[in-house]
Amino acid sequence: MRIEFDFMAVLSQWPLLATGVAWTLALTAVATVVGMAVGIACAWARSQGPAALRWPVAAYVELVRNTPFIVQLFFIFFGLPAAGLKLSPEAASFIAMVMNLGAYSTEIVRAGIQATPRGQIEAAVSLALSRVQVFTRVVLPPALKKVWPAMVSQIVIVMLGSAVCSQISVQDLSYAANLIQSRNFRAFESFIVATGIYLVLLIALRRLLHWVGPRFLFGR
Repeated sequence: MRIEFDFMAVLSQWPLLATGVAWTLALTAVATVVGMAVGIACAWARSQGPAALRWPVAAYVELVRNTPFIVQLFFIFFGLPAAGLKLSPEAASFIAMVMNLGAYSTEIVRAGIQATPRGQIEAAVSLALSRVQVFTRVVLPPALKKVWPAMVSQIVIVMLGSAVCSQISVQDLSYAANLIQSRNFRAFESFIVATGIYLVLLIALRRLLHWVGPRFLFGR
């Protein structure tokens, strides 16, 4: 039995693939920026915030970290309409990915905060810096530097998880690959091409994040 591969049948559908790449990158970019902001805010709340904030934040983190991402996505897209809140597939995906990364980055950043020497914080307080200034200028930059490799790995995982969003008809890369193979029945070629694109995107993302971090987030 001879099998003939026809990758041109997939590559000829490049507009679909390009749209899929664009949506995958958009989902990842929004989740990264907003999710990290949520994570930093929640890490502050858990480590230095008032007690009234610590319990709700802890509950949010534990809930998200101990449930599957696809369940969170389905709850937002299929469950919330029952409560009167109907979201588009794209909006539901953005919210689910932000919530997911926010919860995981909370614990990553909190680990970095807890590793900050107490004397360093006391020295900053002695200079009459406000609590916000102490956190943003003294605590956060070295904390991010310590945990940045773990944060990069988590962002990569979030990009990989974006493939699940195709289950609610978001036109990301996995959606495009599945649509192409349903049209030309070239499943092997379609998913090999998608795998190659994901690999290139993830390598590029990892290198970009390792370049961005030292230059814009916590200094050299």
